[in-house]
Amino acid sequence: MPVATQASLKGLTYEQLEQTSCRLCLNNTYHLGLKPGQETLDAVGGAHKLQGWDHNILTDSGGFQMVSLLELATITEEGVRFLSPHDGSPMLLTPEHSMSLQNSIGSDIMMQLDDVLVTTSPDAARMRLAMERSVRWLDRCIAAHKKPETQNLFCIIQGGLDLEMRKECCEEMVKRDTPGIAIGGLSGGEAKDDFCRVVETCTALLPDLKPRYVMGIGFPEDLVVSVALGADMFDCVWPTRTARFGAAVTRHGVLNMRNARFAHDFGPVETGCGCNCCLSVDKGGMAVTRAFVHHNSAKETVGAHLLTIHNVYYQLNLMRQIRESIIAQRFPDFIREFFGNLYEDTEDYPTWAVDALRRVNVDLIK
Repeated sequence: MPVATQASLKGLTYEQLEQTSCRLCLNNTYHLGLKPGQETLDAVGGAHKLQGWDHNILTDSGGFQMVSLLELATITEEGVRFLSPHDGSPMLLTPEHSMSLQNSIGSDIMMQLDDVLVTTSPDAARMRLAMERSVRWLDRCIAAHKKPETQNLFCIIQGGLDLEMRKECCEEMVKRDTPGIAIGGLSGGEAKDDFCRVVETCTALLPDLKPRYVMGIGFPEDLVVSVALGADMFDCVWPTRTARFGAAVTRHGVLNMRNARFAHDFGPVETGCGCNCCLSVDKGGMAVTRAFVHHNSAKETVGAHLLTIHNVYYQLNLMRQIRESIIAQRFPDFIREFFGNLYEDTEDYPTWAVDALRRVNVDLIK
């Protein structure tokens, strides 16, 4: 899922986002609750109409802001008290208020309000409190949810890097029988080995026919490995943010388009890519060259705009290729092809990926 935090994807119109094949993007409840605010959302008829998006929206509950805006937040059993980053005004975000906001937003998938703690925190007692509170807050979210027939509420598994705590949380969350299940609290600076252990521990305990959503994950190798470990859905600002720094995500790695070596390179950003930026004119594309992106990426916003189109398409196409390879029962071969394109030599493969994949019977060094 590309991330459109404020009901807009930086650098793209919604028509252009649709052309990347995106059918589900992410908005943020906390930020939309502050601006434009619930009254405006109710008046316009929800976030789909506000942003002119005819497809699906997932809303994060605002729980992540406990980490990203920690200096502005006070957390209690009641909820989270924030000071607005816009004007310093106070806001109390409770499970009930988060549900009310998300009902007004009208998101197709809505997340429970959870108590989020950075995974690398050494405070085991606080981590347990956060995990148990997330379960209690889920119960409050379920009770407050007004539109379960049209909006799907997902629970969020917490527990830091403590695998036993994660198992305990999985057991409690599965009992609540929500339409989908998220694994939260990761991508917070933990080692990749620890990340993989948490994902595979949780997915092993989750129902087969409900989507599993690992929150905040976006590096291509993380997506491929996480799917192999049993996950289905992901979101991250990285593809769009890195575009604004002049970086193109390709099957051979990330290219810094500000590098002087691209100044006279008149090929597409990525040969064979199907995005509108890379496609030739006769195929309906813009036939943008690396030289043009290089020329614009340092100072002109058009460079970031074009790379955002490319990067979002790359991520969505990667997930499409994964899905197709699973259906064709050749996913292990796809994984080996993916890492073979990304690294010149098997000795360069990241150990964490090799080890995690080996545990699910995929040998990269074959």
